[in-house]
Amino acid sequence: MSVNEVGDEFEYMMEDDEMSNTLEEEIDEVLLYARGGEGYEEEDEYDIQNKVTDTSSAQARKGKDIQGIQWDKLKISRQDYRRTRVESYKNYENVQSSGELADKECKQVEPTGSYYDFQYNSRRVKPTILHFQLRNLVWATSKHDVYLISNNAVVHWSAISHDLSEVLNFCGHVAPCEKHQGSLMEGFSRTQVSTLAVRDNLLVAGGFQGELIFKRLDRPGVSFCSRMTLEDNAITNAIEIYANSSGSPCVMASNNDGGLRQYDAEKYQLLNHFRFPWPVNHTSISPDGRLVTVVGDHCEGLLVDSRDGKVVSRLVGHRDFSFSSAWHPGGVTFATGNQDKTCRVWDTRNLSSAVSALKGNLGAIRSIRYSSDGQFLMMAEPADFVHIYSTKQNYERRQEIDFFGEISGFALSPDDESLFVGVWDRIYASLIHYNRRHVFKYLDSYL
Repeated sequence: MSVNEVGDEFEYMMEDDEMSNTLEEEIDEVLLYARGGEGYEEEDEYDIQNKVTDTSSAQARKGKDIQGIQWDKLKISRQDYRRTRVESYKNYENVQSSGELADKECKQVEPTGSYYDFQYNSRRVKPTILHFQLRNLVWATSKHDVYLISNNAVVHWSAISHDLSEVLNFCGHVAPCEKHQGSLMEGFSRTQVSTLAVRDNLLVAGGFQGELIFKRLDRPGVSFCSRMTLEDNAITNAIEIYANSSGSPCVMASNNDGGLRQYDAEKYQLLNHFRFPWPVNHTSISPDGRLVTVVGDHCEGLLVDSRDGKVVSRLVGHRDFSFSSAWHPGGVTFATGNQDKTCRVWDTRNLSSAVSALKGNLGAIRSIRYSSDGQFLMMAEPADFVHIYSTKQNYERRQEIDFFGEISGFALSPDDESLFVGVWDRIYASLIHYNRRHVFKYLDSYL
């Protein structure tokens, strides 16, 4: 993986052999027809790309494509393009044929569920991705407030006013304005952000060189800067903000140097540093704070004690490297997402094998979320699909959210009312908003 700089801007995305599935590249040929091919009116490329912008739920109900793709001007239907896309999408694997082998272990669950409805798509919001395997770049702090990475800055989007504002820009110099023990007061220049987490007025960003940057959303400036490691392979792969047993905020950072580090988010002090024999891609802590799921560049995952980092159990079943994990709020089950195109659900009472293996359509499971009420497990592929499984129905019923473009991340609001999906594409980049469906529709306006 490489990231190149062009002038004062970063060139987003990665080598062609790492990801070559952008919607723009695939649809270029049919766009030629829309710009003057036989049987079509000649039209300026700028108009084609920008004439159709945001889409509301009312417009979608009348037949408008939620992303503003003008299928009537293209020489392919949405249905045919979807079929072609699924067949041709190149899933990245570290272990050859891992997806094909894992596919035989999964049963297909038909998408008969309907839990979230399309609300709005904003083309003004331009999510971006710097590392093709790391997709935790969108977070919601309420059903109206979303934070995401766009052009190497954290931006805020209001789902009420549709205002977009910059929160923290990493293209220049970032330095703390508060004094705390161990903080790098000189800060960082041109940090390349690899991962992000936002919760309870705290924003934490991780970088490609082991940077960790803390910002309080209710205070100006940056509070704390730290470089976790000086090793060459030091990408901060994931960040989780959580409350410890006493209710104090803590941060857990997963790093490519094989380290899992826990910080006090009030005093900004390192609490624990656990080391593992392979790069740690993602970690998540159980609701009671006792156990941590650790996954990374190994087919096996680990369940470790949060106090000393000792291995409690090994998680055997995945066939490739894992990049996501999440705990059910009940604290008994948790899930892991893998490049073998599966999300596996584990039960702490019997960890000999996964209790469910959930299948993606075209690629790795890059991010996972459980709803706060525990009713749903949501998992995102690298592109095109977010799946919502009903836990009450034993993961045997699901809703499939279907669009086109690489997923920079997805977020569920703390009250489970809003679901936001960041879509990266050179033409159709946007933030898609879904609302939770309620049985009593006449009450929805009061929620």
